[in-house]
Amino acid sequence: MTARTLYRNARLLDPSRHLDVQGNLLVLDGRIVDAGAHVFVDAVQDDARVVDCTGLCLAPGLIDMRVTSGEPGNDHLETLATLSHAAAAGGVTTVVCLPNTAPVIDDVALLHFIERRAADTALVSILSYAAATRGTEGVQMSEIGLLHTAGAQGFTDGARTIGNARVMRQLLGYATAFGAMVIQHAELPDLVGDGVMNEGETATRLGLAGIPAEAEVMMVERDLRLVAMTGGRYHVSRVSTGATLDAISGAKAAGLPVTCDTAPPYFALAEDAVHDYRTFSKLSPPLRSDADRRAVLAGIADGTIDAIVSDHCPRDQDSKRLPFDQAAHGAVGLETLLVITLEAVHNGSLDMLPALSCLTCTPARILGLETGTLAPGSPADLVIFDADSAGRVDAAKFHSKCKNSPFDGRPVQGRVVKTIRGGCLIYDALDGGVRHARTRRDA
Repeated sequence: MTARTLYRNARLLDPSRHLDVQGNLLVLDGRIVDAGAHVFVDAVQDDARVVDCTGLCLAPGLIDMRVTSGEPGNDHLETLATLSHAAAAGGVTTVVCLPNTAPVIDDVALLHFIERRAADTALVSILSYAAATRGTEGVQMSEIGLLHTAGAQGFTDGARTIGNARVMRQLLGYATAFGAMVIQHAELPDLVGDGVMNEGETATRLGLAGIPAEAEVMMVERDLRLVAMTGGRYHVSRVSTGATLDAISGAKAAGLPVTCDTAPPYFALAEDAVHDYRTFSKLSPPLRSDADRRAVLAGIADGTIDAIVSDHCPRDQDSKRLPFDQAAHGAVGLETLLVITLEAVHNGSLDMLPALSCLTCTPARILGLETGTLAPGSPADLVIFDADSAGRVDAAKFHSKCKNSPFDGRPVQGRVVKTIRGGCLIYDALDGGVRHARTRRDA
């Protein structure tokens, strides 16, 4: 028997087709048949399961280009299974994991391990980057060709900067043969030094060592020169300063193959969130000035920023509840990715479709995926959300193993109601939350 589901009376949001219309969406055997105001109930109501979405928005499932998993090696922080539960609760149907696990994902066997383990345990699609250099040590280039052929989505040293210009030049040049992407954590190590937060008035007042904003743009400007030399695909992850955005905008205008992303903390928070030495707001790169925060919002609005990522980085209490300069960097973000982005929509900083584009079709284009759209024939990876539901972030209720969120207690407007992957309901806020049975084909 065929599995047919009709989602009725939804606000259909599809940035890939500039679609924002009240209508219906029909799914058959895990793929979208059609979506729009012209899709009627009468023709299919006898043999379809009908889901009423009155008052709700229906969009492609979110694609998160930057996630840290504890598995393998640090399963006490996060497993691929718990990672997928957090993703499903956040409306995310595809994630790409960083390679900085233990051991580092720098060979084909480990890449295949992630693939097999995800297939066995995860509710969402889990893809992986491979390490750009052996052990993410920044010295010897990884086997780019073998890893790309094995399915690596790109090459990065994760939370470590590829600081050696010669190595970065080799990476960009070699990756061009495969059309592979090199992802950079852009901070000039010599300028970062022992800094723990953004250099400025707040750091001075708190007596903490600062990291100048120039550490980011100087690394990006170096790399853009290397991109011009090699023609390699280059992606800057978690842009946090206006100066960096100016450099990237100029590179794009010059036709260089450059893309970038940011994360919600960099457009929803500023350095003053570190008040009272709040370690849950200790991130890498650090939270910047309010002027930089506004510049990041403007970069999303004008298209300079291509994607919004969660930068999900689980940390346990032992590594966070320490003096600020000793605490680990990082925050969880999968379950707040959509609602914090919607905050920028509600306050008028962003329009709905451009904001969703950074979470769906643009990451799909960068990664070469067929998801991120409601186009007929596409996989039925969907998120249904209430854009207007008022609530408050409650980290204690997160599905992630770790609760280190800088947004804990923050009032929000919007919530994920259902998440569907390949036509299967994997999360239902109204009926038990995360669905552990992956074989369900109803919603």
